[in-house]
Amino acid sequence: MLIAAGTGAISAAEPPSNLAKRVAARETATAEERSHYFYTQSVRLQEIDGRGRQAGEYTETREVIFSPTGERTERFVGQPQSHLRDLVMTPEDFADIRDIQPFVMTSDQLWNYDVDYKGEEPVEGTDCWVLRIRPKHILSGQRLFDGMLWVRQEDFSVLRSEGQAVPQIITGKKENLFPRFTTTRKLVNGYLFPTVTSADDTLHFRSGPVREKLTIRYNDYRRFGAETTITFDK
Repeated sequence: MLIAAGTGAISAAEPPSNLAKRVAARETATAEERSHYFYTQSVRLQEIDGRGRQAGEYTETREVIFSPTGERTERFVGQPQSHLRDLVMTPEDFADIRDIQPFVMTSDQLWNYDVDYKGEEPVEGTDCWVLRIRPKHILSGQRLFDGMLWVRQEDFSVLRSEGQAVPQIITGKKENLFPRFTTTRKLVNGYLFPTVTSADDTLHFRSGPVREKLTIRYNDYRRFGAETTITFDK
């Protein structure tokens, strides 16, 4: 986000061996399954003033569609609406909306992260392992995830992620800062797909702090060619 002009996991017994690889394998299967669906993605970014009132807003909705070969395409539903006062949406923001906020740690990404086991913690009554993941290195132009994953013990699926897109981009004249966020998932025909990303964070620019609230909703998952009805398991 460019301005214009820890967890309380509970310690527990040792986790299963190769936990990170098992999680990445399940995430790979989840990503593969999700590539057979189309869905709508709605974004609402709000600037919040010192009195807690909305001072600016950006909204957009897109239909996300995958081809039979897994190639992703997007189409706007209506036109994006921008009434931001201090913030500017940047290419990095849109890259994060696409790839980092709904982060899926597939096997081909695992090599680039350090993964540490942090214990067990239930999420809405579901037993989860907690993993701390950090990028080992970040190449120029890369956008990566730095944060926590809550992994469902019954099948190694990620139920919740919490963290930040990195790196923050700070140069002599430019500050491109990014909020901490939480993404939750719901079951869609046996797989946990991202359904809501939320953030409420203050970005500390040199010119002064700016509080932003971000909500991304991933709705109406539909499997192409499927005759069954898509259902969200409670």
